Amino acid sequence: MAEENQPFDLLDKVIQETLKAGCDAAEAVFVNLDGVSVTVRNGKLEQVERPAETALGLRAFYGHRQTSLSTSDLSQGALEKLVEQAAAIAKISPEDPYCGLACKEELLTGPARDLQIFDPTTPKTEALRDLALKAEAAAFEEKAISNSEGAEASWNKATKSHLTSTGFQGSTSSSSFQISAVVIAGKDDGMERDYDYSVSRYFQDLEPAEKIGHSAAERTIKRLNPKKVSTQTVPVIFEKRAAASLLGHFSGAINGAQVARGVTFLKETMDMPVFAKGIDIIDDPLRIRGLASRPFDGEGVATEKRHFIKSGALKSWLLDCPSARELGLKTTGHASRSLAGVPHPSPTNFYMENGEVSLNDMIKNVGTGFLVTELIGMGVNLVTGDYSRGATGFWIEKGEIAYPVNEVTIAGNLKDMFLNLAPASDLEFKGAVNAPSLLLGAMTVAGT
Repeated sequence: MAEENQPFDLLDKVIQETLKAGCDAAEAVFVNLDGVSVTVRNGKLEQVERPAETALGLRAFYGHRQTSLSTSDLSQGALEKLVEQAAAIAKISPEDPYCGLACKEELLTGPARDLQIFDPTTPKTEALRDLALKAEAAAFEEKAISNSEGAEASWNKATKSHLTSTGFQGSTSSSSFQISAVVIAGKDDGMERDYDYSVSRYFQDLEPAEKIGHSAAERTIKRLNPKKVSTQTVPVIFEKRAAASLLGHFSGAINGAQVARGVTFLKETMDMPVFAKGIDIIDDPLRIRGLASRPFDGEGVATEKRHFIKSGALKSWLLDCPSARELGLKTTGHASRSLAGVPHPSPTNFYMENGEVSLNDMIKNVGTGFLVTELIGMGVNLVTGDYSRGATGFWIEKGEIAYPVNEVTIAGNLKDMFLNLAPASDLEFKGAVNAPSLLLGAMTVAGT
């Protein structure tokens, strides 16, 4: 088996052997990963990593039982053992009435759309080192920067081939490139750190390394000499970097697996207002050069752009095939899976559309309030919606940034927070989940 040059030939043989072993259905995924990551610190090369991997994942079904295994050993003997183990485990696994391959009518047919998610450019290790050095050197141009936690430049490429016993065959190649810098200002107990980064599908789309370094330095210096604030209720603005986490909590609360188990505070809110009127939240897996774009999901289902919030109202759960079956619905094409895992729903390019007010005007309009730039901890309960997280940022007085603040906790309930937030106009796509800066009219800020 391992001598086959074509991944689909290899996958087909594994699937056929799994069926011969007594299983009713099977799917197999072949992944080839490659990349280089170069880290520098204080002007010196610190680390070069090459995270390369070639592996195969097999999911086997026996009635309403399933198992999923993987191996990076593609020798004939190893693959035969994989098939044998998968078939044996599937036959004794607990029954799951909702497991199974995607329905044929839901699968992507024909050639996959070109989403421009693969750039064949392969920067040399020396070029990556130079980019990281430029980013760090730009940060050190600011005299207040006293140390560095490192600057990094990297590229990664992945090719994924997916085959099922029901006839689905699909393959995608993707790439990503990144530059980042993390620096420190101050000394002893007065040290502060911050970072900035750029990530893109195409090497040419990366922001200049010098810009990343300068931005990391600027953000760090602004955090020096933080003050304490007393406990009070004030307007809170989540800077877009922190605001994306709120959207992440929303995607978790509409996850079909959670809804089916009844363990989300949004379980009874379909077609009801969840956000303020006029707010739209979209998932667009077909976004050109999107950082999470894909023509088909982890079950081979064709993907499509979809509104999850339309003018404030909830319009869809985030579904894969198993959660859709349990809820009596159709999948939304949001299955993700690891090589050795079963599918689970997850977003792709998930974002809230822009509002009409700039962040600067939003700050001016609140008068007194708190601008959150970083969140700490995971005090979020998606069953009840209760929200409590550590935060750092800047205090706002008379519509202007007054001073940095740390060691505070912000608290509320996500259900109320979602209904009362307002977006700024600074949306930027820098990950799989993105949001503009968000204003909440009142939250408890617990300080001294």
